[in-house]
Order: sequence, then C-alpha cells, then structure tokens
Amino acid sequence: MSRKERKASLFVTGLALVGMLAGCTGGGGREAASSPAAETPAEGFADYSKGFPEKVSLDIPVYERAFEGWNVTDNFYTRWIQKEFGDKYNVSVNFVPITRSSEVTDFEQLLASHKAPDIIFHYDMPQALAYYGEEVLQELNHEEVEHYAPTYWKNMGETIKQYGTIDEKNTFVFASRPNADNFTSIIRKDWVEQVGMKTEDLTSLEKYNEMLEKWKEAGLGTTGGSLIQNSFNYNYAFRDWPFDEKYRALYSDLSVADFTTADTERYLRNLNYQYNNGLIDREFYLRDDDSKTKAEFVAGKTGTYSTYLTNNTDVFEATLKNNPKAEFAIVPPYAGVPEGREPQGRAYWPFGMIMGINYESTDMERAAVWMYLDWMSQPENLFLLQNGVEGQNYKLDAEGIAVRDPEFKGESVLAQNNNKDYWALVTETAQYPDPETTLAANKRNWSPPGHEYLVEDLVKYYNETEEFRTPDALYTVVLENVNDYKADLNVLFQELYLKVALAPEDQFDKLYEEAKRQYLDAGYQEILDEKQEAIDAGSYQ
Repeated sequence: MSRKERKASLFVTGLALVGMLAGCTGGGGREAASSPAAETPAEGFADYSKGFPEKVSLDIPVYERAFEGWNVTDNFYTRWIQKEFGDKYNVSVNFVPITRSSEVTDFEQLLASHKAPDIIFHYDMPQALAYYGEEVLQELNHEEVEHYAPTYWKNMGETIKQYGTIDEKNTFVFASRPNADNFTSIIRKDWVEQVGMKTEDLTSLEKYNEMLEKWKEAGLGTTGGSLIQNSFNYNYAFRDWPFDEKYRALYSDLSVADFTTADTERYLRNLNYQYNNGLIDREFYLRDDDSKTKAEFVAGKTGTYSTYLTNNTDVFEATLKNNPKAEFAIVPPYAGVPEGREPQGRAYWPFGMIMGINYESTDMERAAVWMYLDWMSQPENLFLLQNGVEGQNYKLDAEGIAVRDPEFKGESVLAQNNNKDYWALVTETAQYPDPETTLAANKRNWSPPGHEYLVEDLVKYYNETEEFRTPDALYTVVLENVNDYKADLNVLFQELYLKVALAPEDQFDKLYEEAKRQYLDAGYQEILDEKQEAIDAGSYQ
C-alpha cells in the first residue's frame, strides 16, 4: 500500500466514524486524470480559447476566515468570476471553503472522500512536500502551463522552474511574492504612556517585561497570547546572530516545532516567567483562533494583538466602542528581543502560495486551472478583485491609485482582507507598474481610517529589520520522517510546551529536560537524523 493509500485509508476510517462519508461511495469521486500532464506532447494541446466542448467543473479552494457577514463561496466576486471567466469558457467555477486554522485537516478529509478541489495549496513548502509525499499531486508539464497560461507563465515561469521541481518531477506552481508584509502587532499606546513609558522605550525583551510589570501594578491588563499551533517560528528572536546556515536548515521548520535547542529553552523560560508573574493572558493556551485573541484585545483585557493591518479591519472601531480613549501603536520589533541579540525573523521564500494539481483532476480540469490563473493574471481582472468597482468601492486619484471609500457597504464590498483569498493564487500583494506607486497603494490598502500613522511605522520597522530576516531552508527531497511524525509531534508539542511554560519556576529545568527527551524519543530525533543526511547531501537550497 502506497503512502497516499495509507493516508487516505486513515482519514476514511476517521471520517466514517463521524458519518461524513455517508453517501460518498459508489462512484461519488471523480476519475483520475487520463494521463499525466508530463506525457502530453507540446504540439498536441487542445485549443480551448473558445471554450471547452463540454462543461468543466473547476473546484477552487478558498480560505474561510469567518469574516462576519461574508460568504466565501457566494458573493459579488464569485458571481463575477463565474460570469467573466466561467461562462466564457464553459466552466462551472465552484469555490471550496478551507478553514484557515485547520486547512491541512480540511484538505486531507476532502482528499480521503474524493471531493478535494483541483488545486491543492499551502503557504509553506514542508506541507506542500507532504502532499507530494502522499502521492496526491500530478506531475506537471511546464509547456502545458505556458500554453494555457502565457501571462501567468511570463510572470512566474522562472520561479516555477527553479523551485517547483521535486525529485526531478515538475510538481508545483506558485504565486508571486513582492517584498512586502502587513502582518504586525499593535499595542495600547495609552496603556504604555499611562505607566510613564513610550513605545520607543521598548528596545528589548527586558524593557518589554518591565512595561508589563507596570501594567500589572496599574491594574491595566496583560500582553496578549495564543496557543502555538500549525506554524513554529516562535524562537527566532532568541537565536544567535549571525546564524549558521546548516543549523538553520536543521532546526527551522514551520511544520514541526523545534523544541530541543537552547533557542527554544530561552523562549520557554521567558514565557514561563511571564506566566508565573501574571504578565501574559492567563488563559493564552485557550486562544486557539484569531477571533479569541481579538476578543480579549477589543474587551480591553489585553494590550497587544497581532493581525494583518488593512484599511477595512474592524479591530480599532470595536476596541474604541469599549474603550473610547484607547490609542494604538505598532509594537517595535525589538520589544521581543533579549538584550544582546538581534530582531531575527523568518523571511518569506521568493514565492507566495504553493500550488499542486489534485491527482484526480482530469486533463480538461487541469487546463481550466491554468486558464483561470492566466485570466486572473490580467491586470484589469486582478485590479477589480483587489479593489472592487470603480465609482463604488473606490475612485482613481491622479496617480492611478484606487482610493477606497471606507463607508461603502454595497453589494461589491470587499472581504476584510481586501479579497486576498481569491487573488492570492497569483500574487501576495496588490501591485502597480512601479515600486513607488505600489508602496503608496499598499499603504492605502493597509491604513485603517484615522490610524494611517500605524502603516508608516509598520513600513519603517520592516525596512529597519530587513537584514535580520532570513528564509528557512528549502529541501528538494521529501523528508519521510517529517511526514510520518509531524501530526503526532504537533499534538505532543502542545502538551509538552504548555507543561513547561505553565510550571512553577523552580520546576522549569527538571520538566523541560524530561520533555525534551520525550519529544526526541517520539520521532523528533529521527527527523533530525534524516534532515542531517539531506543537508550533508546538499539536498536543500
């Protein structure tokens, strides 16, 4: 039995227990593609420019983020896509919701029930490689992609050729990733100043903890916190600088937590200190999705909150309703860095969304995917998806930048993250013809009305810390032990890191040593051994 069959079998069994596969047997799934794309001769591609000869069902995944009042599968933009792309090419475009906080589980369940979308995507290569290792992705023909998606290929072809080949098989295509990021942490500036400090004073972790002590004494609140899950980059600020490339390759992994290094020990020791001294949300481990951490901040119980900064976020308005005198600032990136260290962070790989084609997708469905990516890559289509309808959502200024109407609530209103979950298939940020206009447009897209200054600080800090952001290693082989152990290790990690973090301070050393041994014995040592072998063989970049 192959890895794919073993994996599917496990999920089918689990799904059957909860009745999710009722009625899905007896030909409920699609047939696999008639032949691998890689076997199609370059000169033999069918012409679908006037539409497919029969109706093609194109299933596109889209993140479900639980935005209030937003239906990810049926809204102005999904209907517009159907009209402008689907009807033109005889394609039924169906959007498949994928829960952002549990996307791997959602994809695996859909794969097991033969209902997965035609695109299998993820933002991080370790999980994308896991899908490859499960044999649920087709081998691709680059000439086919270029044939059906010439604009998309022109934009991304070189990146696809450099990073999309695994085990000498063309496997992945990508969205572009311009050098920009609007994820940040905001802080109650009024709280900082109420205890006689300024945000500029937060130049180290020690200074930050000093401020939290003052918050506690003043009865204001704590720093926010959440359960670590799905993404494991928590200890970067606790690492040595400059870093060793092979060390980074061995221990940096978004899909499996580094739990055994001195870096993690330093991180956990600080978390333990904050918890035992009442400086962090006492129930941070219960905040397992964004809505829960946001609720604590909005209610005035915590003074920090991490989020994507956008011009239509509601977090500021909601907080001000509860706390009319609230003021906000960006948390300086140095606030989480121990004295003597640098504000290290994880740099993005030079691509955004990582996409493979479902092994069950037919030749025409695969062609429809390429045509869809190419249609979305056309500037006029991408612009509408990112900005809405001119004269309703926005007006163009003299620079050609879309100036949003923050009060617009009509049918074409954008999702709270500016519709990104639709256009992220081709790019990570809105782009204009030149970098200066793009930056100006990004600032407008990121600037909450009345709090535009936050974006100025966001950009300033991003530029100041650029040299300390480095990407994780990108392995060019499948790490079998990562795939085999990561699910169990992630569950164990949550148990162990909380056991250590919530322990009395005088028990930290003993419990952490025991936890490290348990984690290594549960499969992490085998992962490290396999990674070391790949590093020694040069199978990473």
